[in-house]
Amino acid sequence: MMYLVIAVLCSVAVSVLLKILRQKNIDIRQTIVAGYPVAFLLTWFLLTPDVSSISTLGNAWGIILALGILLPTVFIILGRAIASVGMVATDAAQRLSLIIPIIAAFLLFGEVLTGTRVLGLVLGFLALGALVYRPKHSGGGENTSMSPPAARTPLWLFGVWAGYGIVDILFKQVAKQGTAFPLTLFVSFGVAGFLLLIYLLVTRVRWQGNALAAGLLLGALNMGNIYAYVRAHQVLSDSPSIVFTGMNVGVIAVATLIGVAVFKERLGRINVLGLLLAIGCVAVLFLA
Repeated sequence: MMYLVIAVLCSVAVSVLLKILRQKNIDIRQTIVAGYPVAFLLTWFLLTPDVSSISTLGNAWGIILALGILLPTVFIILGRAIASVGMVATDAAQRLSLIIPIIAAFLLFGEVLTGTRVLGLVLGFLALGALVYRPKHSGGGENTSMSPPAARTPLWLFGVWAGYGIVDILFKQVAKQGTAFPLTLFVSFGVAGFLLLIYLLVTRVRWQGNALAAGLLLGALNMGNIYAYVRAHQVLSDSPSIVFTGMNVGVIAVATLIGVAVFKERLGRINVLGLLLAIGCVAVLFLA
C-alpha cells in the first residue's frame, strides 16, 4: 500500500506544482523541458531498460514519436487547465481519460462492449459534463456570455481528458508489439525532451532560472508517480483492483481536499456531482 500512497501523492503533487507555477507566471514549458532529463535518468536507474534491444523497436518508432510530441503537450495543457478551472476538476478529468482506451477497444480493436462498460462510459461523460459546467454570470439584470478564458475552460479540460487517453492507447499499442515498457518509457522521455528543447530554441524563448529549477522537481515527481504505480502493481499483483481503484479515486479525493482547503477552489453543486460521478465511473469500469 505504501507504493500506492506514494503514486497518488506524486500525481497530485504534480498538479500542485503546476498550479503554483501558473500563479507565479512561470513558463511551464521550460519547467517541463528541464524535467525530462531527470525523468530520463531516473527511468534508467529505477526501471533499468534494456537498451540493447532498441533495434527491435521497429514499427513502434512511429508511436514513440507520437508520444514524444504528446507527452510534453498534455503537460502544457494540464497546466492551462489547472490555471483555468483548478486542480480538482482537472485531476478528475485526467482520471476519466481511462474511458478513451475502452472506446478505442470497441471501435478500433473489435472488443465486445458489455452493458457494464456502457454504464461506465455514460457515467464518465456525465461526469465530464458536470465538471466543465460553469454558470453564466449576470450583470445589470442581463445575462452576459462567458469571458474568453471561461469559454476556453471546457476545451482545456477536454484536452486533458483526450490527451491522457490517447497517450494510454499509444503505450498499450507499443506493449502489444512486444516492446518492454521501461525501454518505451526511456526512449519516449528522451524524444519528448529533445523535441520540446528544439521548439523552445527555435522560438528563442527567454530562459527563466526558477522555471528550470522547478523542472528538477517536476521530473522527480513525474517519475516517482510512474515508478510507484508500477511497483504497486507488482507488489499487489493478486489485487489489481486495489491499485486501479485506489489510484484513480485516491487522486480525485486528495486533489479535492487540497484544491478546496489550500487553494480555496470553489465547486458548485453540479461540479460536486461531477466528482461523485467520476468516482462511480472508475468503480463501474473496474467491474466491467
